[in-house]
This record gives sequence, C-alpha cells and structure tokens, in this order.
Amino acid sequence: MGKTRVGVIGIGYLGAFHAEKYAKMPDVDLVGVVDIDKSKTRSAAEKFSTAAFFDHRQLFGRVDAVSVVVPTADHYQISLDFLENDVDVMIEKPMTATLDEADALIQFADSRGLIIQVGHLERFNPAVVALQEHLKKPMFIESHRLSIYQPRGTDVSVVLDLMIHDIDIILNFVKSNVKTIQAAGVPVVSDHADIANARLEFENGCVANVTASRISMRKERKIRLFQKDAYIAVDFANHEITIITQNGKQQKAIIPGTDIRKLCFTKGDALEEELTSFVRSVAKREVPEVTGQMGRDALKVALSIMEQIQSTRRRFLHS
Repeated sequence: MGKTRVGVIGIGYLGAFHAEKYAKMPDVDLVGVVDIDKSKTRSAAEKFSTAAFFDHRQLFGRVDAVSVVVPTADHYQISLDFLENDVDVMIEKPMTATLDEADALIQFADSRGLIIQVGHLERFNPAVVALQEHLKKPMFIESHRLSIYQPRGTDVSVVLDLMIHDIDIILNFVKSNVKTIQAAGVPVVSDHADIANARLEFENGCVANVTASRISMRKERKIRLFQKDAYIAVDFANHEITIITQNGKQQKAIIPGTDIRKLCFTKGDALEEELTSFVRSVAKREVPEVTGQMGRDALKVALSIMEQIQSTRRRFLHS
C-alpha cells in the first residue's frame, strides 16, 4: 500500500501544526500547503519540504485527503469542493457555520462513501482516553475551560472558540439527546460572548454545567463527573485523574467509607494522535473517531447556546 497523499488548506496558526505533523508521518506524502497569503505559504512549503499552492482547487487529482483549516465561514464550500472530487476531509471545529451546511456535507459524503472527520481535538487528549474505562453512567457533569486573553479566536463567540470542546466531550460521555438548555454569556473585550455558562439537561436525566471563559487570569481545564458510587475529577493541566468510590472497609480514609485514587497520565500529543487517526481511517476506509454527525451534534448544541445568550442579551438591553 502506498503513502496517503495529503494536503493542508489554510496555513495559519493551527494549519501550520497540521502540516508539521503530516510532514513527519512515514505513511503520508504531504503533497502541498494552500493559502491565499503567498508569502506565508511559500515559507511553510519550504519549512515542511512540500509544494506551495494558492488555490485549493489546484490539489484536485493530487491528494487522497485534506485538512481544512480555514475560517469557519469557508469550511462548507472548500470541504464540498474536495468531496465532489472524491477527497476525504478533516474539518477543523466548528464543522460549519450552520446546521444546513453540516447536513449537506454529511449527506454528500455518505452518498459517495467518503470520510469526514471533525477536529474535536480533546477526544484524543490522553486524560479523556484514560477516563473512558472508568465511566459508567454519569448523572452530573461540571466542566470549566478558562483561558488567558488572546486576540486569536475573538472573531467568534467563546462558545465556538472554547466551549464546543467540552460540549463534544460531554455528548460523547452521556450518549443521550439534550432535552433543555439554559445559557448566559457576556461580551467583555470583543463583540461576541467572552464568558459563557450553559446548563444542559439530557433525556436520560443527566445534567451538565459547562463554563468557558477567555478573559480569565489563569488557565484551567477541568471536568468533574458524578455517577452512581463514584466521583471522578480530571485536571488536564496537571495531568491527573482523581477517582473517589464507595468502599465500606476504608473507614479511616479522608472521606470515611471511600477509596480515593489518583492516576497520572502522560501529556501526549493530541493533534498528532488526531491526524494519525484520520490518516488511518482514510487508508483503511474506517469510520473516523469523530464523525461528521458528531461534529454536527456538537455544533447544534453550541448554536442553541449562542442563540439563547443573544436572546437574553437583547431582552436585558431593552428592559
């Protein structure tokens, strides 16, 4: 079997990392990088020993798969162009700007037997992977994703910038439809919500409280899960998982009747794992870890949260 021919569309901050990871993979031929910024594209092409292109259509017939790492507004048309040319696509999150666009891509890819993988990077975080074996049926989840201010990403709401990561993780953990959403958010330094909180109630009874901020004084990425007989806390920054379970024999424990375990995990390289998984799906024609439908489901919840935040803000401003 020959190497998988891959291209990267969009060679900005994140796209450059995609190109770097592909360039190092022994089973991948990085055919080229594409961007309208010619100077940046030539520089990246030289750095990663590949070709520079300035129009994504120049890759038609040259590649088997591409990473689409352009502004969200362009995800749909560029992805569709490649799918129409029988090229599998890895689309950075959020999948598309609208649900109609996501549905159209999924339907077209399914009709051609093509692969869409959506770039929900945290699925490949070693902590999230390690957590899977300890999960049973979580009934309450609380997540905090706080970030120090950075200008990059403020062209969209913090819901699409940061919170969507946790939305995807939680949907994957709970595996139930969302019944109701209550949300609040405030713009502080941009024209979009910079801090947001959402309460998700699922049909199976689980409740998730999700907070995201990009104007925090510190970085924090934590998730806590409560299920029958167990409490699980994950600290992504310190690479720790704490598991508290019932154990009637441990009466002298910090919390009587419980067993407390701390597990440490290796930091790892989630992007490398994500792109390796995508290339494997392309080569073996396997269902990807994060399908187009999963990306669409996370987008639906995120857009619903944003709509509620905007509606609440309008009522507040006119009250």
